[in-house]
Amino acid sequence: MRGRPGEAFAGSQPYLKLPGSDRLRTLPDGLWMHFSPDPEDPYADILCIEACSSLQNLLDKRSRFAPSTTSLLVVCPLPWLLGAASEGDPAPRWRLIRLLPHEPAAPLVLPVRDVRVLFGLRARHYDGFARSQMPAPHEYYCPMDALTDEAGDRNPEMFALLGRATGAANFLHLPR
Repeated sequence: MRGRPGEAFAGSQPYLKLPGSDRLRTLPDGLWMHFSPDPEDPYADILCIEACSSLQNLLDKRSRFAPSTTSLLVVCPLPWLLGAASEGDPAPRWRLIRLLPHEPAAPLVLPVRDVRVLFGLRARHYDGFARSQMPAPHEYYCPMDALTDEAGDRNPEMFALLGRATGAANFLHLPR
């Protein structure tokens, strides 16, 4: 489910935070979430998309998702949960999250089980990074143009990259 970007009012969009912190929220440029279907084992898997305008910006954003970072939580504010899932579907988002058996009365706060991050870099930064750096296992990179391309969702290279950015890509086959 898409969490960001969303409605113009940023307070109603999901965000990431460290446990126990009421400040220093991380607001990825893009955030996609997969919620556990089991109320007995609540979690969210996330795919973040970060557009990096400079190498310093890349280093800052990479540090937020470093494997040594403590646990992350995803916070889904109540207005976002109660909001419509899409323009064409008036059903509230919380109904699509099988984890929630009843309408929520408070924000949904879940531990992040798995995180993947797609970084978009300016062309010259992308070329230099791809020649000299090794991404961490949860990191994926593309030129910024691939993120902003109007037909990007039909780009076979982008489709293949995102296919590799899933937990399922790490298994020979998934249980049936």
